[in-house]
Amino acid sequence: MNVIWSQEACENLITIEEFIARDSLERAVRFVTAIIDHADTMLSDNLKSGRTVPEIGSSDFRELIYRGYRVVYRLDGDQIEILTVFEGHRLLQFNESDN
Repeated sequence: MNVIWSQEACENLITIEEFIARDSLERAVRFVTAIIDHADTMLSDNLKSGRTVPEIGSSDFRELIYRGYRVVYRLDGDQIEILTVFEGHRLLQFNESDN
């Protein structure tokens, strides 16, 4: 299975890393790497390991939760597209899934 990270997801990871780096660059890099590793591991084991995104309600759009962050992805044939990553207390904005 091919996992593709969208531009938005990558930009959000950079923003997360920059925010955490204000306190510790090393911790920031470790945290963002852990998000990526978590998504890769979970999705390689089971494509549908994440729950359906409540705001969308389609089984094609799913999400993994990692330490308070939502990793939203879309199943598309033989590939998975990571659409966005954001803080778990926020709701998905529909423009975040338009990639």
